Amino acid sequence: MTIRVVVVDDQQLVRAGFGSILDSEDDIELVGEAANGSEALDVCRSTRPDLVVMDIRMPVMDGVEATRRLLAEHGDAAPRVLILTTFDLDELVHASLRAGASGFLLKDAPPEELFRAVRAIAAGDALIAPSVTRRLLDHFASAAPPTASTEAQRSVETLTGREREVLQLIAKGRSNQEIAATMFVAETTVKTHVGRIFTKLAARDRVQAAVVAYDAGLVVPGTD
Repeated sequence: MTIRVVVVDDQQLVRAGFGSILDSEDDIELVGEAANGSEALDVCRSTRPDLVVMDIRMPVMDGVEATRRLLAEHGDAAPRVLILTTFDLDELVHASLRAGASGFLLKDAPPEELFRAVRAIAAGDALIAPSVTRRLLDHFASAAPPTASTEAQRSVETLTGREREVLQLIAKGRSNQEIAATMFVAETTVKTHVGRIFTKLAARDRVQAAVVAYDAGLVVPGTD
């Protein structure tokens, strides 16, 4: 299956570089480019990509707002978004995850890491390393107000006790294999729980589920 990708970056050379690298892979096809978030919305309407590689800081419309509008306009059919950033603790990264992005990647990442992230997105898997997910969420959650989101709390209340336990471990960056070992269950059982969690929380992937867990106060930043 070919992964259809749109690259969005306000720097033409950067945009062309990422596009050329991605298009060199047999299972990845570059179907469009855009110089800002507003252009990205237009390009996505005409090309219907599977994934958007989105710069976070751009004129006219940044990656956060573009991500939010993509999901609002296309709903379940919206392309997944991989955010590009120069700094791994850019404050806009967290805002983009809350807006619906599925993960982030540093611009200086090697091509192999970019390919791996794009393929993971297309497969619906975790898009950033568990340790990075944990560090990113811990950093921003610790800087956020201590009050839990009422909406997130209501979502979490729909989960069974076992599902909450799995969600806590997802938010702590654990893989399915690690969760299975911790809970003394089969990995297939964990996958079933994860699928139900995504459905109940209306989360597209592990990163979005982790955001809900932190917003609901289910996980305390900095704890194991």
